[in-house]
Amino acid sequence: MAKDEGRCKNLKKENLKRKKKKIRFNKIRVIICLLILTFISITIIKIINKDKPTEAMQTLSTFMSYINEAKYEEMYGMLSESSKKNITKEEFITRNQTIYEELESSSINIRNMKEETDNDKTKITYTMEMETLAGKVVFANTARLAKEDGEYHIIWTSNVIFPGLNDTDKIKIDSVETTRGSIYDRNGKLLAGEGKTSNIGFVPGKMNKDPEKDIEAVSRLLDVSVDRIKALLGASYVKENTFVQIANIPESDTKTEKELMKIAGIKIKSSAGRVYPYTEEISHLIGYVQKLTEDELKANVGKGYNSSSVMGKAGLEKAYEDRLRGLTGYEVYIIDEKGNKKKTITSREAKKGEDIKLTIDINIQKYVYQEFKDDESASIVLNPKTGEILAMCSTPTYNTNDFVLGMTDEKWQSITSDQREPLYNRCTAAWVPGSSFKPIIGAIAISNNSATADEDFGASGKSWQKDASWGTYYVTTVKTYDGPANLRNGLVYSDNIYFSKLALRIGADTLKNELNKLGFNRSIDFVQPMTSSKFAEGDTFDSEVQLADTGYGQGKVLTNPLHMTAMYTAFVNDGNMIKPYIEFKEDTKELEYYVKNAFTKEAANIVKEDLIQVIEDENGTAHNAKIKNIVLARKNRNSRNKSIQGRYRRFRDRVV
Repeated sequence: MAKDEGRCKNLKKENLKRKKKKIRFNKIRVIICLLILTFISITIIKIINKDKPTEAMQTLSTFMSYINEAKYEEMYGMLSESSKKNITKEEFITRNQTIYEELESSSINIRNMKEETDNDKTKITYTMEMETLAGKVVFANTARLAKEDGEYHIIWTSNVIFPGLNDTDKIKIDSVETTRGSIYDRNGKLLAGEGKTSNIGFVPGKMNKDPEKDIEAVSRLLDVSVDRIKALLGASYVKENTFVQIANIPESDTKTEKELMKIAGIKIKSSAGRVYPYTEEISHLIGYVQKLTEDELKANVGKGYNSSSVMGKAGLEKAYEDRLRGLTGYEVYIIDEKGNKKKTITSREAKKGEDIKLTIDINIQKYVYQEFKDDESASIVLNPKTGEILAMCSTPTYNTNDFVLGMTDEKWQSITSDQREPLYNRCTAAWVPGSSFKPIIGAIAISNNSATADEDFGASGKSWQKDASWGTYYVTTVKTYDGPANLRNGLVYSDNIYFSKLALRIGADTLKNELNKLGFNRSIDFVQPMTSSKFAEGDTFDSEVQLADTGYGQGKVLTNPLHMTAMYTAFVNDGNMIKPYIEFKEDTKELEYYVKNAFTKEAANIVKEDLIQVIEDENGTAHNAKIKNIVLARKNRNSRNKSIQGRYRRFRDRVV
């Protein structure tokens, strides 16, 4: 028993020793872990501090950011005391403002800063980038800072602006002007390009002693008010031999020039400028250019513009701006106080603007304009086999040269107050298509087997409603006729009731899907922005009445003229819609489709033959447009309007 008790005591002692060792080991392990964690934490803090800008870096960043805001006075306040002894505030502001503004600097940014500190002096190397009139400039530079009263300040030399720029050096900018590209029609006729304009003005010393009648004559010829001319002549800078410019006119306007030269004191100077040989005829399509405003210059730094540059403000001049504008060439360099060239900072070669050739035929364009100039109209002439746009004309319109050569306030008020809205381009808008939409509904119905072309929907007189649920609403049509109410007669007699019934037969869901397939409710791929065609609010017919009205182009359906023209091309291309385009292609064999298989081949050909009958049939709504030995097809709104029929016929005779 005594031996057993001894063994037990020894075992207890050994277990106690083991526990104490284990506790000591765990304590050591915890201490090691804490040391490791502490080391990791210190390392992380060091990494974080390494990426965080130092106080000196923040000072330099703030100093450079002030350039973007033209806060030159604030920049001067950040200079060291020793720097302020070497340059006054006025000298500092003038030097920086002159250099940065002549360069049209913007978007100034510094990056990749590295700092070296020795006592109170700090050196920071960095990469600086900025947009200038010659494009983006990127260079490495160095700035030095001093700590004064606990804050960092810039030690100023002109090297801070550009490396190698001494305080007595200057920045010089040489420019090489270029020309804007021209726009031509398909036959190479100039539609917009560089040319000569005539500057008309008075020389006071050569005017009659009593010039009142002469001023009134000039006012009448140039459409400039008498008060405006007198104000120009009375300006403080005007001397006896001063040429006082009144207005610009196209150099081709020789008739006006001859009348003006009869007036004492008138002088005509020739100058280069953008000219438009065809004005009202094609103004909405071509558009015009004007000089850039100060805000536009600031917003387009680095794109080759300068204070004398022009920019497209409307039409194709605006749409093709990036291709038409030339790129002014620049060399920016440092010269010393003797005028010797030291170092080129940046340079860019001049580049002429691109010339653009259109599919437009200016002769056809002129015919369209002459026939419809007194209407509020949108006219598009398109080759249905290729998609080439031969004419695109919106009327009423304006004279392009008024915007380029200068417009009086009176002229501007006259244009903007005109209730016919001559500045409004109707070709880019969307309109109620009316009866011109009926062939589209017919082609959809046949393509989807909703009805056959020969199916007789029955006579309904001049008014009809589906049932009493329509209340007091009736669909009406203009003319009744003998014979079946089928697709052919529906088109020949322009029967609203037939197409209302056809739309109901197609059904809301099917018609919605088919119209979306044709390009409704999506943007039109064209160089100018076009309003999309749509058939309902929210892409859904809200009632049977709206669905029925859509069948004859009413309800809430709106179509863009270019889109409508594209849909009609399917009737001569086996159901495929050709994609319209306006930039000339030498090879027109490779056709591009807007929608392939828009309609079935059978449906397209049936509708085409029926549209021919709209002219050929003596009862057709466009029969008076018939030309002997020439086959034409037609469907449009207001087909019974004799005035429009007459203009259409004259235009048709010229084009055909």
